[in-house]
Amino acid sequence: MANTHPFLSIHRHQMIRAGACTPRASVGDPAANADATIALARAGDAEGADLLVFPELNVTSYAIDDLHLQDALQRATDAALATIVAASATLRPVLIAGAALVRDARLYNCAIVIARGRVLGVVPKTFLPNYREYYEKRWFASGAGLTGLEIAVAGQTAPFGTDLIFAASDLPHFLFHAEICEDYWAPTPPSTMGALAGALICCNLSASNIVIGKARERAMLCASQSARAVCGYVYSAAGPGESTTDLAWDGQGMIHELGELLVESARFAAADGAVYADIDCGRLIQERLRAPTFNDSSLLAGRPEARFRRIGFEHRPDYADVGSRREIRRFPFVPNTPERLDEDCYEAFNIQVQGIAKRLEAAGAQRLVIGISGGLDSTHALIVAAKALDRLGRPRTDILGYTMPGFATSEGTKGNAWALMRALGITAQEIDIRPAAHQMLGDLGHPFAQGQPVYDVTFENVQAGLRTDYLFRLANHNNGLVVGTGDLSELALGWCTYGVGDQMSHYAVNAGVPKTLIQFLIRWCIASNQFDAQTDTVLAAILDTEISPELVPAGADGAIQSTESKIGPYALNDFFTHYAVRHGMAPSKIAFLAWHAWRDAAAGRWPRDVPEAARVAYDLPTIREWLEKFLVRFFATSQFKRSAIPNGPKVSAGGALSPRGDWRAPSDGTAAVWLKELADALP
Repeated sequence: MANTHPFLSIHRHQMIRAGACTPRASVGDPAANADATIALARAGDAEGADLLVFPELNVTSYAIDDLHLQDALQRATDAALATIVAASATLRPVLIAGAALVRDARLYNCAIVIARGRVLGVVPKTFLPNYREYYEKRWFASGAGLTGLEIAVAGQTAPFGTDLIFAASDLPHFLFHAEICEDYWAPTPPSTMGALAGALICCNLSASNIVIGKARERAMLCASQSARAVCGYVYSAAGPGESTTDLAWDGQGMIHELGELLVESARFAAADGAVYADIDCGRLIQERLRAPTFNDSSLLAGRPEARFRRIGFEHRPDYADVGSRREIRRFPFVPNTPERLDEDCYEAFNIQVQGIAKRLEAAGAQRLVIGISGGLDSTHALIVAAKALDRLGRPRTDILGYTMPGFATSEGTKGNAWALMRALGITAQEIDIRPAAHQMLGDLGHPFAQGQPVYDVTFENVQAGLRTDYLFRLANHNNGLVVGTGDLSELALGWCTYGVGDQMSHYAVNAGVPKTLIQFLIRWCIASNQFDAQTDTVLAAILDTEISPELVPAGADGAIQSTESKIGPYALNDFFTHYAVRHGMAPSKIAFLAWHAWRDAAAGRWPRDVPEAARVAYDLPTIREWLEKFLVRFFATSQFKRSAIPNGPKVSAGGALSPRGDWRAPSDGTAAVWLKELADALP
């Protein structure tokens, strides 16, 4: 693959590489601080950064008290800024530096936005802390209410005020806003208005001395503001070299996106440095499109975009391959850190338990009826049902479990089904569907009934349909509810038999859970001792069984029918589903993300307990092959099944496919637009 193809560029996929910089301060020495700023700017340029954020007042240093009011220092600050501006002429990144500037006999604590040898604009700090260790009103004037103005700085005249957002004319998703330290501690941070005016990245230049616990508070504020304002948030605090006359500094740098921490610096470092992350502005745009509350907030705020000045600049992207500075989870429905994995599995499992328990009570049913195949989905539905009856104080014998062997059922899966039902203590029975299936195939005149090895869709669906038909009639006969076992992955792919088949049930308890998460939920049940040791042993055996519908007999070589060889790896399909449903991303971007997530099995973090054999890699041609198949299945052929799915609980913020919830789409749509976008964009 040529490394110059636009597909390889983060800019092609609406991402911006931002850096939170921590230069080593020289107390009250603007020239030395300018050199430190320029050095990090050059390093950021080499890293392919688009935007670099420096600490508050980094050109002078922050804790110099009354020296801020010295004329000599003010002149040296302007000269230092001119040096930084001149150096920026040949550099890629936009720089946001901090300095105190004089305008109309007032001194303002400012963020100076610099790009390609030009001062784009100057944003004064709005909220000045004047409590405890802070005394800023002694030196600075607030920028509150200052709009539509200009300022002379570094030999240039630049826009000045709190009404500025900055927009690249040649990279439409590169829009950012700047605020300073205390601004985001305020109940009404200026960045909120900046985001409502269109900024996708909000930046905070901070000094922020460190005391015990303050780093957690900063992280909380960054995360919450990025979530509430639906933006990326870049934060840089003062670090080494700052005056320790009365205070200390830890140099905390962070980048968040939609409440998620993308990267964080090492605190209390002895040397200067920077941390970088690729902010997905396209994801932010799609999130704002999906949340009418964001637009309503803009409306109630008086449409800030009409009041803000949008300062344009040429960023001149070269669309080069600069790699990825973004941790992309291979399993977007599954956390890759142990503590979050435990928490999410606990919540997911209990959401399902609560869902089926409420439905059982509301229906006034006496029993739950479940078909048990020995596979992942029916196993998980059964253990959820068992836990629900435990919570309701009802005997597990109120669960009627049926294993229904067909023409391709293996002894292994049937044995696991029986072992699980016995271990859980439910009412277990077996119904052999082969005689009824043979009769139906004969009635249809199907070649299999005459002894021919024809294993077509009719052959498969006769078995799937009979199983569901039996379950519904058994529910009628026993005043029960049929518990659906099909999962979110199967709904996304249409990998289920419509109507009288596994697409239908009285309550689809797994409909909000993708296949990849089900595997982790079962592992979590074992690890957290939800059941006894006998049950855990059976669950572990089921996890080790290859995923198969077991509708077609094994071939002459003994190979069983493999689901993933037909529809693709569930790990990839769940990845595609997440980004298509939750974020509405274009296929080429989904391919880009999947490629960076899966191309190197040794890179990044795997969730806990993923077997070594499952830690595989996928190259771009493989990703493309399965993505094309996914697009056809998802957009063109499977919606009619999703439009008629039974009730079931939404489990993941990644989305659900109920037509009454997250996903509404025409059943007679086409995949042409998505297939063309993918074909046009990929190498």
